[in-house]
Amino acid sequence: MSIFGIFVLRKKNKNRYNMTNDLYNVCEVQLSYRPHFKAQERPQISTSKVAHQFLLNTWDLSLINYLEQAKLVLLNRNNRVLGLFDLSKGGASQTVLDITVILTVALKSAASSIIVAHNHPSGNLQPSSADINITKRLDEACKLIGICLHDHLVISEDGYLSLAEENYF
Repeated sequence: MSIFGIFVLRKKNKNRYNMTNDLYNVCEVQLSYRPHFKAQERPQISTSKVAHQFLLNTWDLSLINYLEQAKLVLLNRNNRVLGLFDLSKGGASQTVLDITVILTVALKSAASSIIVAHNHPSGNLQPSSADINITKRLDEACKLIGICLHDHLVISEDGYLSLAEENYF
């Protein structure tokens, strides 16, 4: 088979080959989506305050003041939670927000929108320049594929900062 899967050579005998056009054998992608829940029964996130409370209820509070962690909230069109994904666990002053991983998870879960969150163990809720930069890049990437980035929250045990409400993106 060629690199592009267009032609297949089949050996008929020692010295003769028959070229068969393989263009009509198209691979097929099968899609299925079978959630194990009813969307109406899932939490609905309508504000950054509700998002912060939801995240605090699912965060490992024994690490919130020790290590930076990042999480991804996956939402349907009605802002009902489809799931929560642990993106990364870093050190005392940084963690990774990988745009490819975020979008892969969002697409595979059929999310219409997402909320990204990470904590600052120091308790300082002001976003770093790296936080702002990755949020802008993620927002641009989300727009390209039709997923809405609702917010990026910087959280602590005692509060949060919404990058959307502060007009960082």
